[in-house]
Amino acid sequence: MTKSRILAGFSLAMALFFALSPVAAQQQAPQISAPYEMFTLPNGLTVIVHEDHTVPMVSVNVWYHVGSAREKFGRTGFAHLFEHILFEGSKNVKEGDFDNLLEAAGGFNNGSTTTDRTNYYESLPANALDLALFLESDRMGFLLDVVTPQLVDGQRDVVKNERRQSYENAPYGAANVRITELMYPKEHPYHWPVIGYMEDLSAATQDDVKEFFTKYYAPGNASVVIAGAVNAAEARKKVAHWFSDVKVGPRPAPVAAPPVELTSVVTETLTDNVQLPRLYLAWHTPGQFQPGDAEMDVLAGLLTSGKNSRLYKRLVYDLQLVQGISAFQGSAALGSRFQIVATARPSTDAPEVVLAKIKAIIDEEIEKLKQSPPDARELQRVLNGVESSFLNSMQQSLSKADQMNAYYFATGNPDYFQEDLGRYMALQPNDIQAAARRWLPTDRRLELSVHPKGGK
Repeated sequence: MTKSRILAGFSLAMALFFALSPVAAQQQAPQISAPYEMFTLPNGLTVIVHEDHTVPMVSVNVWYHVGSAREKFGRTGFAHLFEHILFEGSKNVKEGDFDNLLEAAGGFNNGSTTTDRTNYYESLPANALDLALFLESDRMGFLLDVVTPQLVDGQRDVVKNERRQSYENAPYGAANVRITELMYPKEHPYHWPVIGYMEDLSAATQDDVKEFFTKYYAPGNASVVIAGAVNAAEARKKVAHWFSDVKVGPRPAPVAAPPVELTSVVTETLTDNVQLPRLYLAWHTPGQFQPGDAEMDVLAGLLTSGKNSRLYKRLVYDLQLVQGISAFQGSAALGSRFQIVATARPSTDAPEVVLAKIKAIIDEEIEKLKQSPPDARELQRVLNGVESSFLNSMQQSLSKADQMNAYYFATGNPDYFQEDLGRYMALQPNDIQAAARRWLPTDRRLELSVHPKGGK
């Protein structure tokens, strides 16, 4: 899932600055802001314009507030299917021309789907803004004019092949599907994978597809961010010109689901065509931007971000039990999951023995955090990375546009950068200790093991 913060990948120069001067960095933390103008067209489309004249480029970022959570059990995979269909042409754009026109103008585009939303974006020279708005408005308003059974079948086959590559035939791919099935009951919107089930994709009819599009891909269920070298007043005129003939459409009610929790340890073992055993540990944690969400992000950094992090140092470097380990807070609107994933090194021991050793060490390190908070320098190391990532994300209109859409979707405020960063900068060592105690119980979690087929 797209996160609002990334704990790794920040520039070396920035990292060195903060690492050498943690106190100064705190005192001189810059104010982060992306000023914007926001308006709503008569058909319900929300438009957010952010001027950034650093380079003569512009990004158009469209969020449809529909993801796999809008589907229902037995009819899954529609949101991701539309991620593909929307690139196949519309009433005034022939098949293939979406990419061809953008590439001819020096731009590029892509899209992605999560449980909570689907997004589409273009980045192109600022003088080609009309092209991006024309393309997005045409597929929003006039996609169904060209949707035929043959088109649906073709993209259905593409998605099926993607599922085979990403899940059925991918190393450890089955584990990713099984985790959500074990963590959420069938009636919960997060139970099925975002890509959907193969049998549901096969059973989907053209009428099913059209009904889903009509219900969710309407102006009132979408938001558009235009960020870059634009004039806000001119951008407003252009948006009104291109989107004014898109019909209103419905406004779906927000997705709702009761809180989910595990009441015991859920264990399962899978066999797969892999060479090395792998352990997955997962807990239910607070939803995105809820109290505890930022704490779990930072806790993940303390455990596995960097060679000096607790689990990396002990399991990879000191004991050499694993060849890779990661921890992350998978933040989402209806509740998050905190996961630890450890891939064992080659060993002559049986997979269950190896993974039991790894799990014991992980539990020891989590217990240490529960008993004693991290020291200030350890916490500052992770916070430096968070702050640096925020600064880097502000350097490109493409990333800013997507983040502003994410903030609008989650909080109603597209310029939530400073508030988001403030959640992290305000954290103290005791907050991390309290989060570990509250959200990482050893007796209420998922323990999923993957063993190589044939034993060792």
